[in-house]
Amino acid sequence: MAVVDVINSSGKKVSQIDLKDDIYKVSVKTSVLHEVVTMQQASKRAGSASTKHRSDVTGSGRKLFRQKGTGRARRGNIKAPLLRGGGVAFGPKPKSWAYKVPKKVRKLALKMALSSKLKAEDLLILDQFNMDQIKTKAFLEVAGNLKMDNALIITDQENAYLELSARNLPGIKVMRFEGLNVYDILKHKTLVLLEASVKPIEGRLL
Repeated sequence: MAVVDVINSSGKKVSQIDLKDDIYKVSVKTSVLHEVVTMQQASKRAGSASTKHRSDVTGSGRKLFRQKGTGRARRGNIKAPLLRGGGVAFGPKPKSWAYKVPKKVRKLALKMALSSKLKAEDLLILDQFNMDQIKTKAFLEVAGNLKMDNALIITDQENAYLELSARNLPGIKVMRFEGLNVYDILKHKTLVLLEASVKPIEGRLL
């Protein structure tokens, strides 16, 4: 097992914790991480782009002029894509870009992301992060002690004061362990786990 120091909000060591090798010492394969991150990004796409085809455009269906004898190109109704105000020939319609990769692959990618943070020494275990009021200044003091300006903080339960104190800070995100995902782990430089969230994360991945 990997033994990691547990620190307090002042950045001082208070104890140690054992992290399971099955989660935090997995061989990292960038292809697996890429596959899962691509899936997450595709699932976030709105897919709301929409255009009007010729059947959606308001206008008469009559033929504009006779087929032959005018010297002009033959023409149908006024809703044709070639005419101004007509429908779009091959424009987009609302669709879902979401797809799924196997559950085992998603779980493996999450282990790899956690392992990469531990290997790079960008994983911090914090004993607790209690705040008695919504105060961004107080949060910044703790962030300064821990030397983190781009971090993902994982909590074990709802912590409204912490979440609201950090929400206006660019580069800082507070998330409960249920929402832990590959994209956010890799996006942020430092991963901060509250000590109480370690066991639930292990329970989810083992």
